Amino acid sequence: MKTNEGTIDRALRIIAGLALIALAATGTVGAWGWIGIVPLATGLLGWCPAYTLLGFNTCPMKSETK
Repeated sequence: MKTNEGTIDRALRIIAGLALIALAATGTVGAWGWIGIVPLATGLLGWCPAYTLLGFNTCPMKSETK
């Protein structure tokens, strides 16, 4: 997996994921808030499968080819 998310993108995903999970845990938004696991995971990994499929890359550094 190549990193395809930049620093700001990753930070926003982590914040949004944590916020959704917290809202779901407190019962504010209901069960759909647990979908926050997805942006949290992609933010922590630095790789988004949707970005790969769509050809997006917000990472400013070129990834090394393996």
